[in-house]
Amino acid sequence: MEATTTPPAAGGNDYPLTFSVDYPDRELNRLTTFFRLFTVIPIAIVLTTVAGAAGAGYDEAYAYNTLLVAGGILFGGPLLMLLFRRKYPVWWVNWNRELIRFQNRVHTYFWLMSDQYPSTDEQQWVHLDFPTPDGQQLSRGLPLVKWLLAIPHYIVLVFLGIAAFVCVIIAWFAILFTGRYPRALFDFVEGFLRWGNRVAAYAFLLVTDRYPPFSLDP
Repeated sequence: MEATTTPPAAGGNDYPLTFSVDYPDRELNRLTTFFRLFTVIPIAIVLTTVAGAAGAGYDEAYAYNTLLVAGGILFGGPLLMLLFRRKYPVWWVNWNRELIRFQNRVHTYFWLMSDQYPSTDEQQWVHLDFPTPDGQQLSRGLPLVKWLLAIPHYIVLVFLGIAAFVCVIIAWFAILFTGRYPRALFDFVEGFLRWGNRVAAYAFLLVTDRYPPFSLDP
């Protein structure tokens, strides 16, 4: 079973997954910023219905019916297809791509990076993309251990997440008093999210065998 990995990259400017957030170079809405914890609830519920675990039940004819929520990020299916057939169905790639785009729109809205309400299908201020992978070019066995190889990233991301959370709290006060999101704080939060998305592309979306860089940079 083939299992070869690519050495960690020194930088991230040519990493397969690209991610950026448009900086709101204008005054942000102070009212929706103040109540962001509540205004995000409706779209967060919508996100949960497509990003949660699948539910199923029997109807009177004993047929399975999906209830309430979709299946979230597709991981097990792509893993098995790569392992046994070296194939990654394009529609699975498209589902994962659009779902994480939606997730990031909601997350960045919650993190005050935009006062525009998140769309379920338009890119808006978040720009995230990655090439459609060719299963024949991806490792067959590496997907089994990518989640394990990414452990160093998980550890770093925990500390970066704490720092990003502090940045968001400071930005909340800054927006309330000045209407502006401090650019340095915005860039740090954007870098944290970029880092996390690259790790997700490697370890869970399985769209690249290239190890994510330890970098906040584009």
